[in-house]
Order: sequence, then C-alpha cells, then structure tokens
Amino acid sequence: MWPFGKKSEGSAKDAAEVASDNQNPVAQSAVLQESDATAEMKQAPGTTDSMYSLETVPGAEDAEMPRLTKSGGGPFDVEDAHPDQYDFSDFAKARLNLGSVLLPIPHEGDIQVEMGPQGPTMLHVATQFGRVTPVAFAAPTSGGLWESSAQEIREGLEKDGLEADVERGPWGTEVIGRTGDMEMRIIGADGYRWMLRMTASGPAEHAQALAHVARGILARSFVSRGEDPMPAGQALPVTLPSAMAEQIRAAYQQQTAAAQNPGEVPGAQGINPDGSTN
Repeated sequence: MWPFGKKSEGSAKDAAEVASDNQNPVAQSAVLQESDATAEMKQAPGTTDSMYSLETVPGAEDAEMPRLTKSGGGPFDVEDAHPDQYDFSDFAKARLNLGSVLLPIPHEGDIQVEMGPQGPTMLHVATQFGRVTPVAFAAPTSGGLWESSAQEIREGLEKDGLEADVERGPWGTEVIGRTGDMEMRIIGADGYRWMLRMTASGPAEHAQALAHVARGILARSFVSRGEDPMPAGQALPVTLPSAMAEQIRAAYQQQTAAAQNPGEVPGAQGINPDGSTN
C-alpha cells in the first residue's frame, strides 16, 4: 500500500482543482515535533529521490493563483477563495493538486519525490537554492497552532544538535536551524482548522533566496481541510495524480530490481509529455 493515495485521472481542469472527494487518501507521515524536519536536511536511509519536471507531470496545470491578503499573501482556504479566480503566473509555472493542498510550483522548480520501501514518503519542491517541503495539518478552530508549536520545534532542533533561532516573518515566527554549511527555515501559517508548513532546507549561502521562494509558495497555496474530524497536529491526507503515482511506482520497482540484480542493466524509462513511459 502506498503512503500517498492516488487521485483519479480526469480533465486538465479537474486535475488542477482542489479535490472534494477522498479516493484512497493516506495521511502524510509528519508530526509537529521537529525530528521529521531535521531529517529533511539529509536524505533518510533506505530512500531514493526521483525528479519530475512539471512539464511532464500529470496533474500540473497553468498557474492561476489568488490575490494578496493583509498578511502579504495566502495561504488560502478553498472555502473562501476559488483558485480559478486568481493569477500569480509571474511566480509559478504550474500548480499540483495534492488533494488537501493545491501547490504552486515556481518557474525554476520541479517536484522531487522521496521514496522508501513502501513507496513515496515525502514530496518536495526542488529549486536551484535547495528544496521546500510542504505539509498541511489539522488544527483547532481557535487557531494558533503554528505559534504554539514554534518553541517546541526550536527545542527539538537544538536537541537534534542544530543551532536554532527564531525570526519574525510575514506570518509570525519562523524557526531557523543550522548545522555546518546547511540551513533550514520552517515557516508556518494558520488557517481555519488547518495549518500549512513549509520547511526550506539547503546550503546556508542560498538561505535567503530559498526563504523567499518558500514564502512565495506558501503565499500562493490553497488548503482544503475537509469536514472529517481530525486531532490537531495530524497531517491532512495527500493524494497524488494517478498517472504520477504509477510513474513513481514503476521507477521504484526498476530501482529495486537493479539493486537486487546488479549484474543486469534494466532499460531506461523516460517520461513523455503525455504521461506515458518508454
């Protein structure tokens, strides 16, 4: 069973709209305690990364993003704003429907899928400055989940051996962790019954540029919380477009076969613009 669910294929417009159904949704593994965020600075053992250009990933659609708000941007709730009413194509080349999150992809960014023995485990937006990892969480109606978690996250980073600090950003507290020449910035924004978090990690020399990209993604994202009751801090379900999920499955199976049979050279598998493989 794949940790990510698959969204049924449909028209390009349907693929770009926030899903209202829950077809095989599986919650993304993530908790507010930042042992998981620390792991994002280095690839987890037993995992591999696969890169997908948004020009070839099914489910990516021309960017149509929302207007700015008093906080300087989103993230936006689909109950309050419809994605098709807005355009931020100056920032994003495409948007990817993950079911609970409609994610804008920067012009110079691509989707990176981290894979483990059970399949895809985490999705990143890879850029020339580093990568940004989005995760949406259920939150109480009273809000404030991000601010109440920031200090705990900072303490968790320090416990993991990172130099940790906090700064003020457009949405409030931003937590920064540093180790060696790497830097991580964790940015959170509260919505109604949800919280969206971006973890930006990469070389310290590009930290400010990556933070700018992460804030841009956060400001242009849509969240679909759904009506199902969930405990605060639980990651919202994530679904992948089915064609993308099948490509990832095939790639992982090929990698596994190659590892088990090092003497055999499997045929190369490419991804065509129509989503087919060769």
